[in-house]
Amino acid sequence: MSEQFDLIAIGSGPAGREAALAAAQAGKRALVVEYERGIGGACVRYGTIPSKTLRETAMVLAGLRSKAPGLVNAEVAEDVKLAALMRRLHDVVDAHETTMTEQLGKMGVVRWHGRASFVSRTELEVLGRRGERRSVRAPTIVIATGSRPRTPEGVPVDHEHVMDSDSILSMGYLPRSMAVLGGGVIASEYASIFAALGVSVTMIDRGERPLGFIDAELVERFQSTLAAAGARWCGGTTVRSMTTSALGHVRLELSSGETIEADKVLCALGRVANVEKLNLAAAGLEVNARGHIAVGPHCNTAVPGIYAVGDVAGPPSLAAAGAEQGRRAARHALGLTEDAADLIPTGVYTIPEIASVGLTEAQARETHGEILVGRASFAETTRGMIAGAEDGMLKLVADARGERLLGVHAVGESASELVSVGQVAMMSGFGVDRFVRAIFNFPTFVEAYRVAAIDLRMRRPQK
Repeated sequence: MSEQFDLIAIGSGPAGREAALAAAQAGKRALVVEYERGIGGACVRYGTIPSKTLRETAMVLAGLRSKAPGLVNAEVAEDVKLAALMRRLHDVVDAHETTMTEQLGKMGVVRWHGRASFVSRTELEVLGRRGERRSVRAPTIVIATGSRPRTPEGVPVDHEHVMDSDSILSMGYLPRSMAVLGGGVIASEYASIFAALGVSVTMIDRGERPLGFIDAELVERFQSTLAAAGARWCGGTTVRSMTTSALGHVRLELSSGETIEADKVLCALGRVANVEKLNLAAAGLEVNARGHIAVGPHCNTAVPGIYAVGDVAGPPSLAAAGAEQGRRAARHALGLTEDAADLIPTGVYTIPEIASVGLTEAQARETHGEILVGRASFAETTRGMIAGAEDGMLKLVADARGERLLGVHAVGESASELVSVGQVAMMSGFGVDRFVRAIFNFPTFVEAYRVAAIDLRMRRPQK
């Protein structure tokens, strides 16, 4: 006998969790099926939460020397560094998982732990962790099973010398050197984190620059900071061969002819959607050429009543985007009024932080032709001087008249929070002049909006 729900979310990461919560808030009976013992998906155990916790702790440890030159002379032993990092990481993960579990419980969302697979379009079989089987039905099923690290052919990931983004946090010590394969978000974040901790980092990727989807000017600043930390960028090349010596050192032969040796290698060359165990064929579904489930504007699949959200649906594969997709799918399935956000921000938690919303300068020029750009260095704000964050920058992209915002981009301390101000302004239809007239707290990084807006106004064509 199948148990009945209004909505089932397969997966408890940001996308699946938000879909279930949206249904519960609408008074519907919702179920979350999660294979792992805890709640939160890869986001909590291997992704967003651990990597950002690692970043913050690394910045504190590194900041003992960099933020107060001449005032603080602190040296932190390598074993103390790693012990502090891991202790803080586990504390945050446990606390976050507890909070999410309580949140689901308060909303009345039912949780099952096991592996779900389709029996039909509306029915799932859930194999429990102890081998028990249960059947469950719902008119709406949201697939939010996330993804796992991709292991390309020729990259011998052994989780000891050659790691992936899941196993990188299990290292027992900080290596002296590390080669990072990839130029995307995960590769860039970990490369900058370990460089801040004093590890000699080399990034290797076929692309000419990292973070190809980010505004080029921001990436230039990121690369400059990375180089200042002692890291190298090897772009336009690939790894031809990789061997590990008896002493555990990894030797990489590149297509450029260069040879690199490193104590550890991090493979961050993309992720693969977790769909193999779902028995999609039973529901009439299949994946596309890239291994993702194709979806429409409401995250709806080709099969009525089935939605796919988060990493299984493809890029941008960001926690905030996945959460919005989960809400959007649930509201569409339940016939609720659409209040979906048209503008989804991007945050890359490198050191320095990078964030954006809307069009990059290049995208704006391609779409609109003539545009105007205003810039503000954090060095032009009192808060930037106080925080020692003079290298940061805010960039406003506007239409040819310099009035309507098309994109907001920031690099530096608190960039992801700073961009949220621009996001709300764009969603509300506020023009550039509103920033000139606005009253901001002093001293704050938000003052950079006034500086950038004034810079942009000065570039307006004379009437």
